[in-house]
Amino acid sequence: MEIKRDMYLQRLVASRHNGMIKVVTGIRRCGKSYLLFKLFYDFLKGEGVDDSHIVRVDLEDRRNSALRDPDALLTYIDGRMTDGGMYYILLDEVQRVREFEDVLNSYLKVENADVYVTGSNSRFLSKDVITEFRGRGEEIRIHPLCFREFMSTREGGSQEEALREYMVYGGLPQTITLHGTRQKEEYLKHLFESVYAKDIKERYNIKHDADLEDLVNLLASSIGGLTNPLKLRNTFKSVKGSGISVDTIKNYLDILQDAFLLEKSLRYDIKGKRYIDTPSKYYFEDLGLRNARLNFRQAEETHLMENLIYNELRLRGFSVDVGEVVVNRKDEEGKNQRSRLEVDFVCNRGFRRYYIQSAFGIPDQEKLKQEQRSLLHIRDGFQKMIVTGGFLPVYQNEEGIVVAGIFDFLMNDGRLGMEEG
Repeated sequence: MEIKRDMYLQRLVASRHNGMIKVVTGIRRCGKSYLLFKLFYDFLKGEGVDDSHIVRVDLEDRRNSALRDPDALLTYIDGRMTDGGMYYILLDEVQRVREFEDVLNSYLKVENADVYVTGSNSRFLSKDVITEFRGRGEEIRIHPLCFREFMSTREGGSQEEALREYMVYGGLPQTITLHGTRQKEEYLKHLFESVYAKDIKERYNIKHDADLEDLVNLLASSIGGLTNPLKLRNTFKSVKGSGISVDTIKNYLDILQDAFLLEKSLRYDIKGKRYIDTPSKYYFEDLGLRNARLNFRQAEETHLMENLIYNELRLRGFSVDVGEVVVNRKDEEGKNQRSRLEVDFVCNRGFRRYYIQSAFGIPDQEKLKQEQRSLLHIRDGFQKMIVTGGFLPVYQNEEGIVVAGIFDFLMNDGRLGMEEG
């Protein structure tokens, strides 16, 4: 089965010969190698590029372990470049190479070298590395299959079944090739332990790994909940009697984000137009991995849908914050009262902004009023939207708020609201 990843392939194609190092990043097993070594390679071959001018090195392959030495890798690549034609250099998991920055920089001034690499850790593109590239590194972030890509692989079945399966087992490409719930669940649980957890523990020399695993489970159980390292430390202390420090928890949170397992969403004061330092929300990059951590026991559709919407918004290139609206009013006695209302997502991309609420169910008008209350206290002209768990088509209510079913929202090919339709 060939899974099309057209949005990423188009970015690679558009970046050809731009004089920059193209760095494909993302969580392990999300399809980086497939994108580079299969889809992009096939594109180059279709454009008439001779195989001798495509240098592919899988640095995770034990057979290429000698090439993890920077000088050996340079010698190998140089030995493949035998004429003045354009060479496409494709390196998978280049962070396995010591001093890889020097290796990549060595080709920045080689006019007939076009370099593409993958990496599974966000520190791979830290400020120090970007400085080493002298502003000539371009990141192409790849995610697990979005719902549209997931649907493109299915044959038959209802929309409801497809969405339910996606929310339980996520979008890691290998998952869709497996049959039956048992195979999928065992694969995801094994993958988390044997790949993600093992890689993190080895890379960061984590000795008290039980605390790290408990932290992952705690975050998995509280999707959509505001938290911070101090609050998490207090939970560890009260529930487990653990003496884990705030600094250790902060470090673990950073590590989980560096490995692309989690993303952090900051709180934003919409009226005050400023960020609020703490607390924040954390969302999982893949719902299947989140569910695997909890042995597929806690499959609350409300929380899973919120995580799913967050992932879709990030995929579409939005920065996503948690919105807060401060409302001042007088009570029956004339005293001033202040309340804080939450907007699930404040989405920004360029000059565009959207305010979005996630509401799995809106059974009656009272629930609708509750969901749109915070949105109605935002006085700017940006679009406001409620995404529900149903399969209704998009419509705009009398308050000017767009209401969309989750299936329509996910399948509208990148359009967010009605004015883009």
